[in-house]
Amino acid sequence: MAFSINFLLTSILIPLFLLLIFLYIYNQSQTKKKYHPIGGTVFNMLINFKRLHHYMTDLAAKYKTFRMISPLHGEIYTTDPAIVEYILKTNFENYGKGKYTHEWLGDFLGDGIFTVDGDKWREQRKLSSHEFSTKVLRDFSSVTFRKNAIKVGNIFSAAANSNQVVDINDLFMKATADSIFKVAFGIDLDNLSGTNVEGVRFSRAFDDSNELSYNRLVDITWKMKKYLNIGSEAELKKNLKVVDEFVYKVIRIKSEQMSQPKDNSSITKDDILSRFMQMENRDPKYFRDIIMNYVLAGKDPIAATMTWFIYMLCKHPQIQDKVAKDIIQATGGMKEEITNVADFEARVNEEALEKMQYLQATLAETIRLYPALP
Repeated sequence: MAFSINFLLTSILIPLFLLLIFLYIYNQSQTKKKYHPIGGTVFNMLINFKRLHHYMTDLAAKYKTFRMISPLHGEIYTTDPAIVEYILKTNFENYGKGKYTHEWLGDFLGDGIFTVDGDKWREQRKLSSHEFSTKVLRDFSSVTFRKNAIKVGNIFSAAANSNQVVDINDLFMKATADSIFKVAFGIDLDNLSGTNVEGVRFSRAFDDSNELSYNRLVDITWKMKKYLNIGSEAELKKNLKVVDEFVYKVIRIKSEQMSQPKDNSSITKDDILSRFMQMENRDPKYFRDIIMNYVLAGKDPIAATMTWFIYMLCKHPQIQDKVAKDIIQATGGMKEEITNVADFEARVNEEALEKMQYLQATLAETIRLYPALP
């Protein structure tokens, strides 16, 4: 069986590779200016997959707008601000994500805002923009992130006192997963403490599903693997089963809670799922898809940005000192009564945050240099 599958994949890959060579030579022979230059092929992306961001950045430095050749579809990449504005703002309606994006992300993200176009996108966009502008959700999010920030601070403090090495990226990933899931579903994953075995298992399956779905971008055989249920697609299917079992269980519990009397003060209805359930009477998959997209959007970008921020502060001690002084000034100076992370957090109110302009500038510069999302 293994031999026949390998032979089948080889018999397809060789003709596709030859086709790519032909397409590359053909495109190179086209001299008309309307064609953007060729940056490479999908195989170049595959070869450089472990350093894909650096590879694509190098290409973008060489060409502002360029093509990547693939036997299945054409891809155009651009870093030209005028073109980006035209696509995302001026003529946004003309540039949907299309069938291709829905195909390779659909198993993981379903019909969420990252995979749909038209009326479905507009409906979710309108619903989201309304909810995220409400004071209730903002306050709930703030409390949630602050609680987990204290946990992270205590871990850092303990590690510093005992001279231990800490993987800050892993720590930030766990913290943002806990925060975002709490805001989205109203459920504590407890990744930071590791006490919730089911939550930790879900988080691992979620991350693996995200990575395996992303790998489809450069794996031209993924549809065949999915049909045969082998390799990475079999692994993706297994992880998605864990994800869906957990998420649908949460939705079911939340639905039961929502049906209880409104005066039941023990039930929290401030999370995104609860608020959507109050407005929309839909099937569980609708809520599953929406929330999965929010968890993905909020979890990794925040953690990755924080990791790069700490990295940049370590590289530039003089900036680190200025950030520290900015925070001390905004919080009214360090006094003896601030003896732990919780005491310090209590001082960081909205008014103090607004005063931390240098901190905001360094965060903005970190995002400019190391954007977590395009």
